[in-house]
Amino acid sequence: MVVGRYFLLPRRAAGFYKKDELASLIRRRTQRDKLNIAEVKDEIAGRYYQKRAIASIFEQFAKAQRKSLLVMATGTGKTRTAVALVDVLQRAGWVKRALFLADRVSLVNQAANAFKTHLPDSSPVNLVTEKNTEGRVYVCTYPTMMGLIDDTQGNEARFGVGHFDLVIIDEAHRSVYQKYGEIFRYFDSLLVGLTATPREQVDKNTYDLFGLEPGVPTDAYELDRAVQDGFLVPPKVQQVDLRFPREGIDYEDLSDEEKAEWESLDWGDEAEEVGMPTEVNASAINNWLFNTDTVDKMLQHLMEQGHRVEGGDRLAKTLIFARNHRHAEFIEGRFNHHYPHYAGHFARVIDNQAKYPQSLIDDFSQADKAPHIAISVDMLDTGIDVPEVANLVFFKPVFSKIKFWQMIGRGTRLCPGLYGPVGDEDDKQDFRVFDFCFNFDFFRENPDGIEASGGVPLGTRLFRSRVQLLSYLQSTPDLDPDSTLTPSLAKGLHSEVVTMNPDNFIVRMHLEAVERFQDRQTWDQLGSDECEVLLNEVAGLPSAQETDDIESRMFDLTALRMQLSLIETDANGFERLRRRVMEIAEILVEKTSIPMIKEQLGYLQAMQEQGFWEGINIPLLEEMRLRLRGLVPFIDKKSREIVYTDFKDEVLGVREEAVFEMPKMTGVQYAKKVEAYLNSHLNNIVIHRLRTNQPLTVTDLESLEAALKQIGEENGEALLSNLLEQRQAPSLAYFIRSLVGMDREAAHTAFSEFLSDRSLSSSQVRFIEMIIDQLTTRGVIEAKALYEPPFSHLHTGGPEELFSGKENVINGIFGALKATQPKVITKAG
Repeated sequence: MVVGRYFLLPRRAAGFYKKDELASLIRRRTQRDKLNIAEVKDEIAGRYYQKRAIASIFEQFAKAQRKSLLVMATGTGKTRTAVALVDVLQRAGWVKRALFLADRVSLVNQAANAFKTHLPDSSPVNLVTEKNTEGRVYVCTYPTMMGLIDDTQGNEARFGVGHFDLVIIDEAHRSVYQKYGEIFRYFDSLLVGLTATPREQVDKNTYDLFGLEPGVPTDAYELDRAVQDGFLVPPKVQQVDLRFPREGIDYEDLSDEEKAEWESLDWGDEAEEVGMPTEVNASAINNWLFNTDTVDKMLQHLMEQGHRVEGGDRLAKTLIFARNHRHAEFIEGRFNHHYPHYAGHFARVIDNQAKYPQSLIDDFSQADKAPHIAISVDMLDTGIDVPEVANLVFFKPVFSKIKFWQMIGRGTRLCPGLYGPVGDEDDKQDFRVFDFCFNFDFFRENPDGIEASGGVPLGTRLFRSRVQLLSYLQSTPDLDPDSTLTPSLAKGLHSEVVTMNPDNFIVRMHLEAVERFQDRQTWDQLGSDECEVLLNEVAGLPSAQETDDIESRMFDLTALRMQLSLIETDANGFERLRRRVMEIAEILVEKTSIPMIKEQLGYLQAMQEQGFWEGINIPLLEEMRLRLRGLVPFIDKKSREIVYTDFKDEVLGVREEAVFEMPKMTGVQYAKKVEAYLNSHLNNIVIHRLRTNQPLTVTDLESLEAALKQIGEENGEALLSNLLEQRQAPSLAYFIRSLVGMDREAAHTAFSEFLSDRSLSSSQVRFIEMIIDQLTTRGVIEAKALYEPPFSHLHTGGPEELFSGKENVINGIFGALKATQPKVITKAG
């Protein structure tokens, strides 16, 4: 346990701190500054929601909460927010070294570039390519860090538990925690998670990791709000219903000519055994059956309906999401067929089978450079930032809602001047989404989608199943009457634990449990407590024990589950597994040319008989496992024959789809209308009082507030509230003054005594005149602005240095400046 790295709450640590890490910890307790949101640099993260997010993290730290989770829509600056956070924490003495983790090399490279651009003094290190470099900010992939934690320099770990004071997780979600959670448990640091997944889709386990209530992240700034604020553009969705991807292909529905083509197709080995299929279901379309007209209709719709640039002469940058590599190649081939003058450069497949994928991505990222259509298989679903992307084509089904929203995020970024250099109307206003695979229908019916389980590793499942079986056999010896399986299981499990390396950082965090079960006698009789430790703590730890073919190990798991189902009298579960094993035996019987299989032929044939399974017990199932586990690797992996067809497809309909309810007026439109209203009503009595530095009454303010709300119609109250938050205005009066400025004569009057002071030098007088100029233009000036440009151009030391020896003048300037702040009187007289 450690106490007080940041707070006085005890917590478990994965190891001992190094001497220098302890010394740094002790110094930090007394030398770190109070965290202040005002210290966030606008040039790194100047948007209001970025500052709000950082302020929310500071509040967590102030409440002794060491973990925070930020939900920020793709394109709203998660990485820059992280850079600004690191900057403040390092300057305040809270953090010496920070670690930024992402799951892909491209995202790590982007983060490294962001830190080098905005925080070069932190000496950013990309551990993927610079494993032996030292710095104050490190960026890395999760797998690389898993390997580096065990690195040693001399007799001590390079990265001790206290090496990093802050760990930032990019795209924090359940699968990352399940695969790499040991990293977060190893480093005794502050932990900040970033995710673009909408807060409702972030799973409970992720909230648990950060100690938060489900659905309540530390701060959230999501797509709908970002669109309203004008920081992202919205999608405009068309769901295009093609018959074949929706219904499949039925032989009876084809024309006579098409039936003849169907009959001439090579349907693969399966067709030779069972005959020509009479139909192909929808899931086969674009998976292993590629139909020319289906792809052609997609391309036709894209080229006719997609956003275009260069005065309409060229399709804007477009992403087509394909199902697999062959599907992507087929799409590219059909495009080249229809547009031979563009062949080989306009539309390109970009996936991990492409020859130079990064070069293609770099070219696609340049506005005027080909390719202009990127046909992606997983590679561009996340992580790519190309503002010019104005069309997305979903030509594959997506079942993960997390991934779906990440894909949608590829088009949300602003792109000024996309359609021309003239005015706002030439900026990117939205992006088109063409859904040919009914994804929006799917998520309407399945709001949570179908997420991948994250996959418990096979080794973990085998270990747990063996522990469960051993526990049953020890508590009920009659299940193993010859006492052969029980000692064999105990020996195998013990051997796996014995080969767990205590120097491995993951094993080291569970060393007490590991050492306990490295004692062979511990396995002689497992109680409920021992089983709980083995199942929840020891299972899944790295072991040096050699493993054989994955097919054999998968069969081991099937046999173990059959044994457990038999013991637990789970008849349905046992029958399901029994049928699977019989199918395996049936396939093996056909491979008698393999000597090992021929030796077991009689046994395999017996398995097909019902009598084999009558009176089956645990030892007999174990015999079956031992006989078949070495044979299953000989089973051929099924390879589906690719079928190419040219049947006439049909567009059944095109539907507009609302991703979220768009307001009648966006925040950007409202802000423009407010500014136009104020500038056209400078003679309004209330605005006049604000400009001439006269105090307002509550009634004055209410009348002006009502007028501004009316501009926003039924959403006026929310629009005005959002606008004040976005402009970071402390009050309505302050906000209005910042837009309309201060009357020059009023500003001059406020500082007249200094202008008439003959003792001031020319540069000091110029300083006063500069305050008047700024008040006239900006309406309000905060005291700290007097230490920044343009005032610092006169003297870098601020007013104290410029007016050195004239304390009364300095105090007078600050007093006069304070008096120019907008004032509201609550009572008359």
